[in-house]
Amino acid sequence: MTDVTHATRMVGAGLAALVMAAGAAACSSDGGDSRSAAGASPKAEVLTESGYRGLTPGMSKDAALAGGTLETTPISQLGGCTDFTFTGSAAGGSSQDSARLAAEAAAEAKLKDLDAKADQAATAEPDPLPTLPANASAAESAEFAARAAESAGQVEADTKVIADAAQAQADVMKLREDLDKAFLAQGRVSFGSTGLRELAVPAAARTAEGIGAGSTLAELKQAYDSHGLALAEDGRYSVPVDGKQDWAYEFTTDGDEVSGLALINPDMKCT
Repeated sequence: MTDVTHATRMVGAGLAALVMAAGAAACSSDGGDSRSAAGASPKAEVLTESGYRGLTPGMSKDAALAGGTLETTPISQLGGCTDFTFTGSAAGGSSQDSARLAAEAAAEAKLKDLDAKADQAATAEPDPLPTLPANASAAESAEFAARAAESAGQVEADTKVIADAAQAQADVMKLREDLDKAFLAQGRVSFGSTGLRELAVPAAARTAEGIGAGSTLAELKQAYDSHGLALAEDGRYSVPVDGKQDWAYEFTTDGDEVSGLALINPDMKCT
């Protein structure tokens, strides 16, 4: 009985050794990488000066939509540009997009109206007040006071409409900021009057130098300081694109980390 048990244990140990050896051989067959194929990190998509996923700088909106890379319903028409998300994007949604489009239209209509009134108020000359003589009658004094009050009221109204126009401008800018934040991770593509003007890519994408969402500010500067990296007034970093005049890579940052990546031509007009 002892001999049988001993033999069984020896066979079991031998099988275990064979299984371990086979596993080690499988792991080393790809050049010594101990990670399994399922555990390997997928290769990041790259944003280049030629574009991304078949979308190229300046291409027409119709050509871009025909390629199937983008959803065909716009998510924004702010400022006259038309923006779309990538096919299958989790952000947005028909009801959210409809509400956003309606809010944008209302805000821009309000701004247009107030801007016109503010321009008129800024250029209007108030009626000159008459000189009140020293021996003015009570009636003349009352008329003078009424006209002075009317003039002051008009100045107050003009000041208010100018302030309202400034607030309306700030409201439209806030809508733009909200749009940028909402689609920072999923990406979006914006078309102006002459074609594709901004290509904001999903968070997983990288430049050819490996910079994208999650890269540190130090890594960004190391990669692009020698290529003209500059900090813009809006807090984003940009670097000119080699061989593409007027185009730049734009990096949104959050603290010491890159949070968004885009290829953009800021001089291309929306309308």
